[in-house]
Amino acid sequence: MSTVRKAAIALAAVSALALTACGPTEDGAAGGPGTPSASPTVSPSGSATAAPSATPSKSGAPKKTETPTKPPKSGGADPDHDVFPCSTFDVTFTASLAEPTTSSYLLKITNKGAKACRALGHPIVTFGDLDGQATERGAAPGIEDALRLEPGQSAYAGLMGGANDGKGKTVNSIALTMNTESDLAQTPLKASTPGFYVSPTKNSVTAWMNNAEDALSL
Repeated sequence: MSTVRKAAIALAAVSALALTACGPTEDGAAGGPGTPSASPTVSPSGSATAAPSATPSKSGAPKKTETPTKPPKSGGADPDHDVFPCSTFDVTFTASLAEPTTSSYLLKITNKGAKACRALGHPIVTFGDLDGQATERGAAPGIEDALRLEPGQSAYAGLMGGANDGKGKTVNSIALTMNTESDLAQTPLKASTPGFYVSPTKNSVTAWMNNAEDALSL
């Protein structure tokens, strides 16, 4: 090979090397500093693998977790939840003549205890040694609306024996027990009723009321 040809080959090799060294180096171009390169990782087998590039996650404000609130409690306790029906152990009892012609009596009970009680329904009235009891006259409120008696307060009922029709009998006393809507054993309260005439079909008693006038007018 001639000296001239050797010089030409050497010059070509130098030129190619210079062009390679002066390649693109701008950000984003291949081989430039802006292009992220994957760093090889060594697998357990010893071969090199490219580490996966990280994918940026979408950032956002963390969601606010709402704690459920408990429903507000209802108002205070029912003031009547411990007010029990009145029994004969809670009251005193009197009977006074209101109208001789119809043998009408005003029955009165008074709460003698230290706590309130409820006078339920109609009084249970029996006549001396006669069988049976007075017929209920008129409607009575339900247990929730029954008359509440504070200590010292009274309730009234109107008892009618009926006009003397020659079919009844005369008794000198009556006995009273209270409606408690339970099987509570009570001691009957007695009252004197001299000459009280009891008609077998017309005797009756009203429900407990908070005044004497209403009890006798029903």
